[in-house]
Amino acid sequence: MGNTSIADVWDRVFGTQPDPEQWLVIATGVVALLAVLPHGVWRLSRNAVTIAHEGGHGIVALLSGRRLDGIRLHSDTSGLTVSRGKPTGIGMVLTAAAGYTAPSLLGLGGAWLLAANHITALLWGATALLVAMLVMIRNAYGVLTVFVAGGAFLLVSWLTDPEVQAAFAYGVVWFLLLGGVRPVFELQGKRRRGGAPDSDADQLSRLTQVPAALWLLLFHLVSLASLLAGGRWLLSL
Repeated sequence: MGNTSIADVWDRVFGTQPDPEQWLVIATGVVALLAVLPHGVWRLSRNAVTIAHEGGHGIVALLSGRRLDGIRLHSDTSGLTVSRGKPTGIGMVLTAAAGYTAPSLLGLGGAWLLAANHITALLWGATALLVAMLVMIRNAYGVLTVFVAGGAFLLVSWLTDPEVQAAFAYGVVWFLLLGGVRPVFELQGKRRRGGAPDSDADQLSRLTQVPAALWLLLFHLVSLASLLAGGRWLLSL
């Protein structure tokens, strides 16, 4: 019985699921767009992008050999990731560059999984990442936000039927792809008005002597290229 249960769980998580109807893929994309474009909705939905942004900083910091001290998420959708290590060098550059690129690259990876029909694996993988991130959260609002997000993924992946799982997974991936584009334009606007002097782009400029405008261009290229490539995968073009 134990072996059978383990095998069943393994097959459920890592097996493939049927393709959803094309109308559902398009409908979830429209819903994701409506979560990104209206300013009032974006003020709330941007919290999810902040989770991905700060999670990107944290993951790359650990992968590059830095010590991750903690992550904070705030109700104004800002965030802060603190790591220790050499203040210059490739590890610090990669860590600083990971924030604005993380939502789009996570969306691109999610689109690849969905194109391969691994819907449940995507949901469980996202849950695992959120649980790992929860350990490093250092404020109450951040704990609440990540806990709710992780709980939603877990409940959908375990308790709902394939159609609901597909709708949720496609909606999340569309949101990451679309939501990864807007923050870069917002940052560009803030810098044009003389704000955000310590933004990721400005930190990267100080670390590399490359103008911040070129780092912004890189962020734009990553987000837009991920949206185009991920959108093609999702729409099976």
